[in-house]
Formats: sequence, structure tokens, C-alpha cells
Amino acid sequence: MRNASLAVLREIGVETGGSNVQFGINPKDGRMVIIEMNPRVSRSSALASKATGFPIAKIAAKLAVGFTLDELQNDITGGATPASFEPTIDYVVTKIPRFNFEKFAGANDRLTTQMKSVGEVMAIGRNQQESLQKALRGLEVGVNGFDPMVDLDAPDALTKIRHELKDAGAERIWYIADAFRAGMSVDGVFNLTAIDRWFLVQIEELIKLEEQVKAGGFAGLNQDTLRIMKRKGFSDARLSDLLGVSESEIRRLRDQYDIHPVYKRVDTCAAEFSSDTAYMYSSYDEECEANPTDKDKIMVLGGGPNRIGQGIEFDYCCVHASLALREDGYETIMVNCNPETVSTDYDTSDRLYFEPVTLEDVLSIVRVEKPKGVIVQYGGQTPLKLARALEAAGVPIIGTSQMQSTVQKTVSVSRLLLTVLAYFSQRTQL
Repeated sequence: MRNASLAVLREIGVETGGSNVQFGINPKDGRMVIIEMNPRVSRSSALASKATGFPIAKIAAKLAVGFTLDELQNDITGGATPASFEPTIDYVVTKIPRFNFEKFAGANDRLTTQMKSVGEVMAIGRNQQESLQKALRGLEVGVNGFDPMVDLDAPDALTKIRHELKDAGAERIWYIADAFRAGMSVDGVFNLTAIDRWFLVQIEELIKLEEQVKAGGFAGLNQDTLRIMKRKGFSDARLSDLLGVSESEIRRLRDQYDIHPVYKRVDTCAAEFSSDTAYMYSSYDEECEANPTDKDKIMVLGGGPNRIGQGIEFDYCCVHASLALREDGYETIMVNCNPETVSTDYDTSDRLYFEPVTLEDVLSIVRVEKPKGVIVQYGGQTPLKLARALEAAGVPIIGTSQMQSTVQKTVSVSRLLLTVLAYFSQRTQL
């Protein structure tokens, strides 16, 4: 596929800049066909930049004005490697599209060759299962992982699952998990979806782990089992759903066992050279590479994936908040999982955590960084929903979180306005 891509670029005549080639592969015989080729920077280029840490657009612009790759330095490695050093990664990146079919009554929600997503989320992990589950909870569609979509006790459950597997919709990945819960085999799911068996085996293993943990109950969740589950990407919220306990109880158990995520750096070189750029992702590995400073720092929570009603305008606010805080002498920390945005550029903030904007993930970063405050009001509804829980956990929120919660509720706003109106009416009479 790599050689075919280079052959396409040579045939088209691309001499410099960014290009991407998309392929389709026949799962039965491996036949490969070219779907499209874009001789320009595109959304795929942005994803590749975020996934590798290599600034494709920046390098392409400099090549266009006459620089050569060996003359340009890699910012992430502090100039230890030139731009001609091809990025090498030691982690797994998962991208999942974000759909908003619920906003369009009567719209056809079946996936076709037409693009129907309104945004996307990216996640980074040390293994495929961890990366996949982080991406699922980063979507903000009301799930904490592979939540069930179907009541398996319903008489038409298997029929529903088979339909969703064969006629793909936005929720097919969760129906794949339901298929394994219902007893379907990897081959059975493959025959309906044509998804590579390797990926199906990964999901099947996660469902088996869920069943084992659920059967053992909360009392059976020992240190080794909990560590395995966290390394596989299970969130505290998903474990709490499986075990019938609160998320805070899972968090307390992790504290008891001293099971906390460490943070690895995206360095473009698989740790072959040291990296001064703080572009990080979480993992339940051994060594932590975060190396937090003792400077005064402020954390800005991003808005997660783009969707209807919460788009790029909120990212604009987050970016300018970060720039303003930097001008005031604070070290800035950005938390977001949207690869389409400027806020997830590694040089927009002093420290970037490419993580889902959830309570568990934010609290874990706060535990390591210990910021003086967290800003929640620039990322739209996503961070605002976390304000009260963060404050209850002792995280200093910059702004009046109680008032933010009040103004989001129509009834509360109505009462507030009536009180203000009554006050001014009384003042007018006086």
C-alpha cells in the first residue's frame, strides 16, 4: 500500500507538499483499488499530523517556498532529527466519526459512500483495545465504552443485531459487541460485516472480559484484575455499570490499589530521541513521561468532537483563552480529543493532553499537573457538564460553576428573570 501510494504520486506528478491516497480492499481476495487521491492538505492530513506529531501543513508550506527536508528541523525532538526523518510511532491511534442523525427527523441513517459525519474523535493508547475504548467514550454519545444497544431477552434481539451488522448505521460498532454477547462467532460477524477478523477478535475479547468481571462482582475485583481492565481501556464509569456500584467507588478502589494512568509523549520517533514537546496521552503503563513543572498553570477543557450546536467556534475560544493565559505568564494545559481543531496542535498550548473530556480523564490529569484552576466555560456543553463534579472533587474551577449550572436550566433562568423583574419594578415604584 505504501509503494502503491508513492507510485500514484509519481504518476500524478506531485513533487512536493502534502497528499493522501485512499484505498479499498476486497476482504475476500485482498484486491486493492484506489478510491481517491488528494494532491493537497486535507482532513486526512490533519488526522495524520495529530496522530504522528509531524506538522504536515507547516512543512509543506516551507517546501513550497524552496526549503528541502534536510534543512528543516523537527520541532518535537528539539531539532535532534530533521524533517526528512520519517515519523515512527509506538502507540495505536483510533479515529471514530461523530454522527448527528437525531437532529434530522426522517433522515436516512444508513452509512453509504456519502459522507454523513459532522465531526470526529481521535484517541491514543498503548494497545488497540485501550485506544478504541477511549475513542468510544470521547464521542460523547451517552456511552462509557461498549454499552449494550439491545435487550438480549427480547424475542427479536438477534434479528435486530443481524440487521444492524449487515446494513451499517452509526451504531454498528456497539451492535458488534451485542452480537458477541448474543453468542455469535467471529466468523459469523465477519460474514455480515466484512470487517477484518483481527479487529473483531479484539472486541470479542473485551466482551468476554466484561462478562468475567460482571460474574465476579465488585468483591471479586482484585488489584490484578482491575489493572488488566484499565490497560484494556475500560473506564471507571463502564466498570461501575457492569458491577452495579458508583463510579466514585471504582475510583476509590483504584486509589487503594494505587492504579493510576501514566502519560506518554507523542515524539515522532518512538522514544529514540528525547522530546521537549509536551504532547501526551494516557496509558496504564509503568513509566510516566509527563514531567510536570512547578510553574503556575491553568487547564482549559476543550469541546470534544464537532457536532451540530457545538462546533469550531468553541475551539476558537479555547485557543484564545490559552494564548491569553500564556501572555499573563501562566503555563497552559489543553485537554481535548478532536483532531480537527487548532486547540490540539502541539504548539497552541504549553502542554497538550489528547484525552477524552470526561470526569475520570480530567481528574487523572489534574492529579498529575495540579493546576491553579480549570476553565470550563469555553468548550461548550461538554466541559460545563463536568463543572459540578470537578468542583465536588476539589478541583478549583475558574468562574462561578453554580451560576453556570443555573443558567443552563430554563426553569431556573425563568425564576431568576422574574426575581430581577420584580426587583426593578419595586425600585421603579419607590
